[in-house]
Amino acid sequence: MDIDAFVTVHRPTWDRLDQLVRRRRSLRGEEVDELVELYERVSTHLSIVRSSSRDPLLVGRLSSLVARARSAVTGAHAPLWREFARFWTVSFPVVAYRAWRWWLGAAVASTAVAVAFGAWVAGSPEVQAAVGTPEEIRQLVEHDFADYYSANPAGSFATQVWVNNAWVAAQCIAFSILLGLPILYVLLQNALNVGVTGGLMAAAGKSDVFFGLITPHGLLELTAVFLAAGAGLKLGWTAVDPGHRPRGQALAEQGRAIVSVALGLVAVLFLSGLIEALVTPSPLPTWARIGIGVLAEAAFLGYVVYFGRRAVRQGETGDVERAPDVAPAA
Repeated sequence: MDIDAFVTVHRPTWDRLDQLVRRRRSLRGEEVDELVELYERVSTHLSIVRSSSRDPLLVGRLSSLVARARSAVTGAHAPLWREFARFWTVSFPVVAYRAWRWWLGAAVASTAVAVAFGAWVAGSPEVQAAVGTPEEIRQLVEHDFADYYSANPAGSFATQVWVNNAWVAAQCIAFSILLGLPILYVLLQNALNVGVTGGLMAAAGKSDVFFGLITPHGLLELTAVFLAAGAGLKLGWTAVDPGHRPRGQALAEQGRAIVSVALGLVAVLFLSGLIEALVTPSPLPTWARIGIGVLAEAAFLGYVVYFGRRAVRQGETGDVERAPDVAPAA
């Protein structure tokens, strides 16, 4: 092959590709199409030159041009702020919204167990005696339960609560790989703990103290735990019933989507921890503290419904995977 003639014939194409690459941030639609077409063509030229010429300068020039063109074709990314906004307006709320039946079921079942167990403890002296000695119970209902929220500085307490609740939520998500069955145990343990404490407080005539302290942060905190549990249970059930999709594909999509829940709940539980550390033990009237908790819960549910429903209508699934970058090949 006459390499000089080859260069003479194709130099205008190379120069045009170089021009488009330099202007890649301001290209019109037809110019983008031209960029992709020329990238494919010049990739072929590079292959030909490598096999037919030993001119290192020519090979180096074409290699550099093709590399820059590949970056322009496949390397574009949305700005970080846009990805951040998309996560909070699409990825996280749509996964939460699509799994609402699962986490509502977890909430209803857990609440029913906690109420039933609490009533049993409150109405049975035998059960109370099995839980602890009269002195231990008295210490709990008169001091320990209320003191728990103010025993440590607010900052360290908020961090401790955040880490603990994040661990519970992480367990719910991680256990989804075992068909979600261990999640039921986690929910049961949580419901029994709340039921026992509530029952002992009610038996001592301190139901108002119990609900006055647990409601401000508990609404949002438990909702986050139920959401993690619901998403994990949904993923576990997908292994049993993948629907019309292949099981591997369904599990991969749902598994990637649940990552959005894990990331989103970090912020939700952080807010819950702040409420527990700053609002629950505060000298505010009980109605004010409960009101703050109700507002936080209503705001979160409204956020999930509004943005989640909108994303569903747009066909979003919350799958964090993007279409892979495919370099056009000659």
